[in-house]
Amino acid sequence: MRDEMKLDGSATQPDGGGIASPGRFRSLCVFAGSRIGYDPAHRDAAQALGILLAKRRIRLIYGGGSIGLMGVTAKAALNNGGEVTGIIPDFLMSLEVGDPGVTELIVVDSMHARKALMFEKADGFVVLPGGLGTIDETIEIATWKQLQLHKKPIVVVNVSGYWGGLASLLSEVVEGGYAHHGISGLLTFVESVEEVFPALASASPPSREVLTSHL
Repeated sequence: MRDEMKLDGSATQPDGGGIASPGRFRSLCVFAGSRIGYDPAHRDAAQALGILLAKRRIRLIYGGGSIGLMGVTAKAALNNGGEVTGIIPDFLMSLEVGDPGVTELIVVDSMHARKALMFEKADGFVVLPGGLGTIDETIEIATWKQLQLHKKPIVVVNVSGYWGGLASLLSEVVEGGYAHHGISGLLTFVESVEEVFPALASASPPSREVLTSHL
């Protein structure tokens, strides 16, 4: 049964979420592509993550679409008895085929409101392969963490080396003198879905140096 509500889109700034106790994550936000991609391993990872979330009774928070890897994860969670909250802007309801079958579908009026609400409802974040939208969400939530606005863990699933370029880019930012070397701790890169939950449980809060070292 779907619960649907509409927000007015007055997105609020995150107010500093803490780290959930190991094994006590009640909800996780998954960033993933609205396309399937060419590598079958990506789809397999999305499906495996949805199943694991359901088995661990962790609510999936995601972008609300029924297509792409995001849709694969949501369907896998639902088909295995999990709970799913989708958050989608009204202008994307038709483009991303907003899924009416999720446990809760929240329609907002902007991308900003979508990201703010996903942040608010999640105890942590998992990143699967995706495109510009996934990159945008990942970089923004990492930036909020660098700014000490939250302490929630962010785990990037580097399926088949897909996110190797992102890891390299972060290294280039440090080597170029534009960030403290501690930004490497803002994101945890793992190679498989099976490594996600140990990585979430062992995440440490961001060092204040990542924000203040150049001041």
